[in-house]
This record gives sequence, structure tokens and C-alpha cells, in this order.
Amino acid sequence: MFRNRYGIAVALRFHEQPMNKTSFRIALLCSTVVIGAASEYAEARTSHTQRAHAVSKSSAPQTGTKAKPALRHSPSTLEARSDESVHVTGAAYGDGVSNTTPGGGLMPVQTAPRSQSGITRDFIAKMSPTSNVQALIGNLPGVVTYSQDPLGVSGDSLNIRGMNEEQIGYLFEGIPIADPIRYAPYTGTIVDTENLGSVTVSQGSPDVDAPLYNAVGGQITMSEINPSHKAGGYLSLTGGTHSTNKEFLRLETGEIGHSGIRGFVSYSHMSWNNWRGPGGGTRHHTDAKFIKEWGDGNSVSAVFGYNATKYTSYMNPTMAAWNKYGRSYNYDGHYTLGDANYYGLNQSINNAMTVMAPSHFTLSNHLKLNVAPYYVHMFGPAVWGQNISSANSYFGTGAAGNLNLSNLTSDGMATTQAVDPWNQKSSGLNTSLVWSTKYNTLTFGYWYAYTQHEELANYIQTDAQGNSVSGFNNDPIRVADGRILTPWDLNFKQQSNTLYLADTVHLLNDRLQITGGFKATMLSRQGTNLVPGADPYKNAKNYFEPMPEFYASYKLTDHDQIYINGTTAFRAPGSVEVYSQLFDPSSSTAVEQPGNLKPEYSIGEEIGYRHHGFYNAAISFFNYNITNHQVTSYGYLPGTNSLVSEPLNVGGETARGVQAELALGNWHHFSPYLSGQYLHATIDNNYNAGSDYLPTAGKKAPSSPKFTGSIGLRYDDGTFFGNFALRYVDTQYTTFMNDQSLHSYVTSNMTLGYRMQKLGPAKHPTIQLNLVNLGDNNYLSGASSATGNAKATKGVYGSTIKGASPVYVVGGGFAALVSVSTGF
Repeated sequence: MFRNRYGIAVALRFHEQPMNKTSFRIALLCSTVVIGAASEYAEARTSHTQRAHAVSKSSAPQTGTKAKPALRHSPSTLEARSDESVHVTGAAYGDGVSNTTPGGGLMPVQTAPRSQSGITRDFIAKMSPTSNVQALIGNLPGVVTYSQDPLGVSGDSLNIRGMNEEQIGYLFEGIPIADPIRYAPYTGTIVDTENLGSVTVSQGSPDVDAPLYNAVGGQITMSEINPSHKAGGYLSLTGGTHSTNKEFLRLETGEIGHSGIRGFVSYSHMSWNNWRGPGGGTRHHTDAKFIKEWGDGNSVSAVFGYNATKYTSYMNPTMAAWNKYGRSYNYDGHYTLGDANYYGLNQSINNAMTVMAPSHFTLSNHLKLNVAPYYVHMFGPAVWGQNISSANSYFGTGAAGNLNLSNLTSDGMATTQAVDPWNQKSSGLNTSLVWSTKYNTLTFGYWYAYTQHEELANYIQTDAQGNSVSGFNNDPIRVADGRILTPWDLNFKQQSNTLYLADTVHLLNDRLQITGGFKATMLSRQGTNLVPGADPYKNAKNYFEPMPEFYASYKLTDHDQIYINGTTAFRAPGSVEVYSQLFDPSSSTAVEQPGNLKPEYSIGEEIGYRHHGFYNAAISFFNYNITNHQVTSYGYLPGTNSLVSEPLNVGGETARGVQAELALGNWHHFSPYLSGQYLHATIDNNYNAGSDYLPTAGKKAPSSPKFTGSIGLRYDDGTFFGNFALRYVDTQYTTFMNDQSLHSYVTSNMTLGYRMQKLGPAKHPTIQLNLVNLGDNNYLSGASSATGNAKATKGVYGSTIKGASPVYVVGGGFAALVSVSTGF
């Protein structure tokens, strides 16, 4: 199945294509090098071990610098006086590892009065350099990532406490980076893993001042490393199975003259073959960051990123297709006349450019100003194969006429490549004033954002080899009067205005902190569709949502904290399908009608305890009530092999449970980690299936496994290092009626590595072996869609409601990757 940006998908025939894989000799070579390097171990061990001990006993945080009290990157009154938000500016080794974070980088110290977990360079640097953010955070409590490939380069599907990625807010350097309409995060386009300093996951609630309006399920905050004060750089080369290779180079300017400005520029290239089925992908990425700091808390940063990724998507099966074909449910590897399932016609092309300038100014001893302007440009196209009729196609609600297509199949159909050149531009400004006294911190802020989205899909006929005749940028198929034959011609505009106010009172010598906050979002949307017969031609909706929040925390000791909170959040309906009709040349009527326009709203409560020190522990109990809960479903269009997505309003949902983490600091070079969650999520209402209601009240919510857990163990003595992680995900229902589910599964990953002291100009050259899905577990990692019922079901009023199967994500198989890296 190929699914474009707005959910249109094509179900394809099943054909097994041999995979082009790199020999495992690379992995064996790495093992040989690691073993051979043991001869250097005795000589280097003393100096490295002493250095590692010195770092682990240091009282400084991992980055060597504390976060500024006044909202360094993601301004948050909740964390105005915490030390947990840190940025890598230097470390013991060239890849940023300092071995100071408990749990091997999986449990940094948290002080915010809510459930919150994170990862740092100590963990990130030891994972595969090909991984995106979703692949990195799967060991944290409450997080279930839907692995789609072992490299972590494709797919951004996850759920946190039963909420999917479209219900999670994503921030990078304090800036919203997800699609502001569909909320897809595309984390692989944002930053290279080698430049990623830390990731913080807030399960359940966003910051009061976060520039988000979809975060009913929590917030994921990504921070980039800060430029070094010294000139130098970092080089990493990776190769492995599935013909994978990645080259990364970062150059550091150091301080430029006596200006106080320092920065870095990096570039990476990556290519791979799909681990199952034909096809593969390429990725080009550039990051740059410059920063100027002066005085007490003054800083101006300039952050830039550009990404160009092109890859063949994976087909997602129904349960019946998975049981019959397993991993062989793939695109066709060779083209034959009329084969719209040919992998060369089905690709995703994601391009993104981000520019941001988060700045912080100390106006007086008590007043600080934070200003964060940004611009994000994302564009396609997405492409997929589709057969259309030359004489009997439709343009909107009317006949398209004779399209005069050549190279027809016997049934009068011609194979085309549908091209969806979506183009989206977003800009915004988040600004706040923070007034602080000994007993009080008051924050007042305003966030404005504007988004424009344009999309004119078209069709290009293919030649006898399955190639598009005129290419993406040339003339597409037109109707008799010269207009482009298109299923949708969309223009979508959005404006958001958000005001927030929060006040934190510090009592009992700062041991007791109480925060009251209020946020109000005003969101205006309008979309037009110029396809003939579109009704409505224009659709608009305005939203106004007040969101109060309350937090309280108390330090029992310098190492123990308890907290309680009550939070609210809302999410405007996601995707353009909610606002516009979508058409197809095979039908004279719209294949997708505007959906339910009610916003999703959540009310949550938490109570928790955490301890930090040599051993680190955190536990929290949570309860959430959600109204107008929205999920996405897919269904086949009659008479076609296309799937269309539709946001569904399920009604109310209640979720409650408990999550916990436990980790140790360095103990004889070992650092273990353990996390887990129990979740009980139920549907509160019967589901409106059209002519009748499904009796779903009281049923378990889809994609909400009861138990999830993770075990991790890190070893690092300064020379040899290794990581092991094991994850368990319980059974998950995938329909509202609980009549279909996917099995529980266990996956495990391992890292082995050797770090030298110095080799000429190379600082701490390192060789690392990453083994992903060690047992090559054959499993489904999650559902990419949910349906009301998989089997025919009798409705509340007695009618029979036809079943529809959910579509599933096939879990990534085994991969072995070898990386050689060094600082200089």
C-alpha cells in the first residue's frame, strides 16, 4: 500500500522481490577489529578509565553548562528553575558521550511537576546513526514506537498512553516542527542524529507556553547540540546490511575572532535498500547553528536545516494479507503493461527547510524577554501508480471526455503516475516576558502562526518500461479544454493566535512550588477545492479553546520530589480531508466528504514521585478524560484498488494507569535501566457508524496495550562499551469493537564498540557495531489505522454493520550496521 500525504493509498498485488543486501562480512570485519584492538586495551585502559571516572564524579551536568533560568530554548514556567534542560557543548569523547546520565543516557534528572522522561547523548551516540527520533525513544515509559524498518529511516508512527503521533506536540529548539494541518512530525527531516543533543518526552501534557494546538497526548522536545568553543569537527562513516551507507561531517568554527560568535555546519548523505520488497531511498541533509552569548542570560541563535529524502514506501497489509503473505506483501519488482503496483511508480519525496532564531534577553535583574521567530517550508511531491480510463474517466463530478491516452491495456485503461506536489509554508513568532522575584515567577506570552498549503495533484502517463513519459515537472494529462485532470486542487490557509499566562509561587525556601496557568488558542481555518462540482467549494471553521492548568511540587529532600497536576489540552481536527471533498477519476461523486469538525479536548490529572542520586526512580499515576477523540481509518473505494483515509470522531475516552522508571548511575562501568507502564483505556460512547451505532461503550480503546516495558544495560569503561535493550509490547486491539487485535511482541537491540585514545589528529576514534532486532522477530508492530469493526456486527438499533479490516505496520527485521567515527 502506498499512502500519500493526505491518506490516499493504493493496494497492490503481491510479488516477492529478492532484497539486495550488503554482505554480513562488514559485521564480521567489525568484530574482528574490535577483538584485534584488545592489544591496545591494556596500554590505554588506565588513562581512559581515570578520565571516565573523573567525568562520572563531576557535579556538572552532561553538557557542562546549566540551562539558563529564563527559558533557554523552550520557555516553560514549569522548568524556570530546573537544571534538566541541557545542551551538549562539550563532552569526554568526540561523539558527545560523557557517561554522566543515569541508565546509560535513558534517565536524565527531571524536576518538572509532571511525568517526564528523556534521552541524552550518552544514549543517542550509541544507537544507529540512521535512526530518527521515533526510533530512539522507544524504551521510555508509555512510549510504543511502530518500527517500520530496522534502520529507523522511515515511519513516524507511535503512541503514548494510547495517543498516536498526531496527538503529540513536537518541538525542535522550542519551535513547532510537525505539519500544522495533519500533525505528521517527519522527525527524520529535522536534524541528523549526530547533532541531536537530547530528547524529552512529556507524557500526557504540553508546556503552558508551548506553541502547540494538538498536544492532547503530550509533548516531545528535541534539542540540538550547541557549537563548540573550539574549532574542530566530527566525522562518521556507516555501512551495513540492506546496502546501507551514511556519511556525516560536522565542521566547528570555534569562537570567531573575539566576536563571541561560534557555530557549526554539517552535511550528511545516506542511501539504503528496502529491507523487504524492492526499492530503497536516498537522503541529503544539512544542519547549521550559530550562537552569540553575552552578559547574564543574553543569547541569539540562528538555526538552519535542509532535508531532501526520496524513498519507496512500504506496503501495509490487512490481517488477512499478513496471515497469507507475511513479509512478502510488497510492491512488484518488475514492470508489466498495466501494472500500477510497480515499485518505481510509488515513492515518497519529502523536502523540508527550517529557519529559526530563538533569542533570550535580560532586560533587568527581574525581567527577561524571549523571542523565537521561525519559518518552515515543507514540500513534495508524493507519487503513486494508478490506472485510469482514457474514455470513461471523471473530472470532479463531470465526465473528463476522451483523454487520448496511448499504451492502453486490453480493458481500455492506461497506467499513470499520480503526482501530488504539495507545498506548505509556515511562519510564526513565539514571544514571552518572564518577571521573577524571590518568591514568584510570572510569564506572559503570545504566539502567532500562519500556514498556507497548496496542492494540485495530476497524472502523468507511463511508457512501456513504467517510467513517467514527461517527468514530474512537465505537462500532465489534461482534459479537452486544457485544464489539468486532477482529483483535488486545494488551497488551505490557517492563522492561529495564542495567549498564555502562568504564575509560579516559590514557598518554604523554594521547596514548594505552585503554578497556575491559562492558555487560550484562537484558530482560523479555511480551505477551497477548485475541482468542478466540489461542494462545498469553500469550507471554513474557527476555534476558540481555553485551557487552564495547575501544578504543584514539593521537595521532600534535595533528592526526592512529589508532584500533582491538573491539565487540559485541545487538538483541532487533523488533515485536509476534514474540510474538503476529494475526488478520483474512477468516480463521478466525491470519494471523501468533509468530516467532523469538532476539536478534541483532554482533561488530565497526575500524581507522582521521583528520586535522583546514585539510584534514580520515578513513578506516576495518571487519569485522562477525552472528548471528541479522533482516530484515522482507511477503506477501499468501490471498484478500485485505492484506500482512502478519514478522521473518525469516536466520542469520549477514559485512560488511567501508572508508569515507572528505575536506573543506576555508573556502577563498575555498568548502568542499568528499567521502565514499564500499565494502561487501562476504554471507549465511553457507542460509535456512530452511519445508519446505526456500534455498541462500543466500555470496550478497550484501540492501540492501547495494557502492559509495556523495557530493560536496558550499558557498559562503558572508556575504551570498550556496549548497550543492550529489550522491549515488550502487550496485545493491542485494533477495532472499536475489540474483534481484531495484534499479538504482543518482544524486540531487542545491541551495541558493541571500541574507543581509542588518539590516532594522529583524530580524537577518540571509535568503531561501533549496532545490531537491530537481534532475533529477526517476525511481527506486526502496530496498526496504521483503526476501524469500528472487523466482522459484521449487529448495531444498537438492529441493523447489520459491515466489517472492515484495519491496516497494519510490519515490524522491521534484522540489521547490522558498522560505524567508524572520530572527533578532530
